[in-house]
Amino acid sequence: MSHVITQSCCSDAGCVSVCPVNCIHPTPDERGFGSSDILHIDPVACIDCGACADACPVDAIFPADRLGERDRVFIEVNASYYRDNPDVSSGWSDIVYPDIPRLPDKLCVAVVGTGPAGGYAVSTLVGRTDVDVTVIDRLPTPGGLVRAGVAPDHPGTKGVLRTFDLLYRHRRVHLLGGVEIGAGPAAVAPAELVEHFDAVFYAVGAGDARALGVPGEELPGSISATDLVAWYNAYPGADGPPIPDGGAGRALIVGTGNVALDVARIMVSSPESLATTDIADRALDLLRRQDVREVVLLGRRDQANAAYTAAEFRALQELPDVEVVITGSADGLGLDAPADPARRRIVFLFHSSIREIVDGPHGAVGGARVTTDGSDHRVAADLVVRSIGYRGVPIPGVPFDDDRGVIPTDDGRVLGESGEPVPGVYALGWAARGAVGGIGANKAHAVSTVEAFIDDAAAGRLPRTVRAAAEFRALAENRSPTLVRYRGVRAIDRAERDRGRAVGRPRVKFTELSDMLAVARRRS
Repeated sequence: MSHVITQSCCSDAGCVSVCPVNCIHPTPDERGFGSSDILHIDPVACIDCGACADACPVDAIFPADRLGERDRVFIEVNASYYRDNPDVSSGWSDIVYPDIPRLPDKLCVAVVGTGPAGGYAVSTLVGRTDVDVTVIDRLPTPGGLVRAGVAPDHPGTKGVLRTFDLLYRHRRVHLLGGVEIGAGPAAVAPAELVEHFDAVFYAVGAGDARALGVPGEELPGSISATDLVAWYNAYPGADGPPIPDGGAGRALIVGTGNVALDVARIMVSSPESLATTDIADRALDLLRRQDVREVVLLGRRDQANAAYTAAEFRALQELPDVEVVITGSADGLGLDAPADPARRRIVFLFHSSIREIVDGPHGAVGGARVTTDGSDHRVAADLVVRSIGYRGVPIPGVPFDDDRGVIPTDDGRVLGESGEPVPGVYALGWAARGAVGGIGANKAHAVSTVEAFIDDAAAGRLPRTVRAAAEFRALAENRSPTLVRYRGVRAIDRAERDRGRAVGRPRVKFTELSDMLAVARRRS
């Protein structure tokens, strides 16, 4: 019986490198890698050795005969990939090792950001060079989008954090949490990074949501998917949606990407099932009180051009006691009235666009005016979530392309106002590429950006710093009142796990920065 890759796949291709018969595709060298929602194991070529399962950082690979009822659909998902791609060959392949040029001694670099792109940059730097790496994050809890963006009911995807945690223990890696990069008396300026490091890598993601630009968008109950996901994933200081008691029992989501489907799934999942995850207590309490019965997702185009992946859609279909409706017409759906309290339903309304968000009797969101296939109608809703894309947040002192919402780069090298690369400054992941692709695409970009750094270092194109990285760590400690080192990070992690163990959950996250710092400082 062959092995099967499931929904939790992080697409980082670690399994590809250990497969002795090259039966996992697409590989990093093949079309579709980084844009494919999951990798796939050829059921014919697989020899059932289990090497891929051992190497998987997110526990997403299992023997087909051991899959639970919910995950058995991935047997067909894996098989259909090879039916649809008959040109994909399975067999032995030669291993090509990269050339590793001689680099200057005692190089010191900084990596800003601890999400997937930053984590894989650190991994590549540690694996391919002997540089000293200082890792910086604005929060005392590393993980970036993996901790604050991955849905609570997809715990396997978060397993990649275990790999990154091992890196933070490496003798050449120094983790500094709670350090703000930018402007202000408590922040560290990018120019100060350049003074202390031979190279700086920005892996800060794309944390700003795009606006709808429609009337009523500012009403209470109109929220971005970015803010909503941060709230239910326990991001410190994130505000939740004010859903009034006795409302329509319906949420309206503008967009049909994977994040939109994540939000829809969380909204209609039973609070009892979510209570076994690491969802924030504040979100669990509100979901229990408000009990959203229906979610409507608006897609501008048809289903064939929807932005979600097949795996994310199948996850919706597997929800118990939830009806999934796909249509291009609002007729007969009863969307102008409160949701039916006797059922749970997710409605995909394609060929639709939002025209206006309208208020209800309490001054908050009461619904929206929507055009579907040329006809205008009203959707009664307590919550409107925009999930139409993301853009980067400018960092004072770092070049930024405001039109595209990214740090401008060429092969990972940050471009200055002249259009020429800024020596020793790099950007990677969503911060440079835009918010497209998943963890696998970010890994590929992180590796290629580090390779550009290696080329620059070997060619003498780096401006060697005149200050020591150890001096920067002292500067950061004096400048940042919330600074937390690795021991403090581990203390927060243990405390959250202990809180979760007491109530039968994987962890109960802290939602207040002050609580995190109190735990970290007690350990220090």
